[in-house]
Amino acid sequence: MPATPHAQHTVAALGTFATVLVADPSALAPARDLLAAELAAIDAACSRFRPDSELSVACAAGGRPVPVSPLFAEALSVALEAARLTDGDVDPTCGQALAGLGYDRDFAAARQDTSSLRQLPLPGGGWRGVLLDTARQEVTVPDGVLLDLGATAKALTADRAAARIAATVGCGALVNLGGDISVAGQPPEGGWLVGVADDATFDTTTATVEVRQVIVIVDGGLATSSVLGRAWQRGDERLHHIIDPRTGMPAQSCWRTVSVAAASCVDANIASTAAILRGARAIAWLERLRLPSRLTGTDGSVVTAAGWPAPGASA
Repeated sequence: MPATPHAQHTVAALGTFATVLVADPSALAPARDLLAAELAAIDAACSRFRPDSELSVACAAGGRPVPVSPLFAEALSVALEAARLTDGDVDPTCGQALAGLGYDRDFAAARQDTSSLRQLPLPGGGWRGVLLDTARQEVTVPDGVLLDLGATAKALTADRAAARIAATVGCGALVNLGGDISVAGQPPEGGWLVGVADDATFDTTTATVEVRQVIVIVDGGLATSSVLGRAWQRGDERLHHIIDPRTGMPAQSCWRTVSVAAASCVDANIASTAAILRGARAIAWLERLRLPSRLTGTDGSVVTAAGWPAPGASA
């Protein structure tokens, strides 16, 4: 949660909130409009809940190639690269698993249904079968596969929006999409102050969130993945949106929340999501990658890696 910005604007978008901060208050109006354009474009390209989105059209094509926009091609390329970099832990073909677990519409509406699940989980793991032909600008999704680009597409939008805003308005910008943060341009003096929370739920607001630590960001991105933010109940099952592709069920992890800083929000998002899935193995992995990270266990204990400031410290 960014603190004491020079100027900011927040709206509801992509099933969460979208905030833009600019170092020069006079740049807020154009920054707001640029963010709105990026949000509308990614929703039209990648929404799993719009029948007219490019994602829905590609997934309904029965395994036939379909033409796509440069934005959708970029978003899919990022998602497939995430799968490759994480050996399939972060898998964009888990859409059917999420839908089968009840996350088949906007989350605010989906979580209202608490009836028992009626079908067995559907594993993912089909990302290698998704073909992206960049020369022809075509995508082929295997018949029966439902893509879910949610996490990486949101992080990509944060990176795109921050870069576009900074380049257009000529001052430092920070974009925060539900905890996926990207900064670009010249930051304000002292950098952007960001408060880190580790127990925020879907209903938590910036007014009610309990900040556990304050850090400073001057470039790159920060992403937080959590099993608490999008959690719901179906019958006796307590579920969340970070799916283990091997089982089609929510990941069983020793971590409830992981925050990672990286060169981009996309990189940070990939690492934070994979860390939840990798559990205790994530610490050594993040150290090898030299990605500063803060991992909060299910018992509330905190572990830091790769130079993240120790609990209680600010940096």
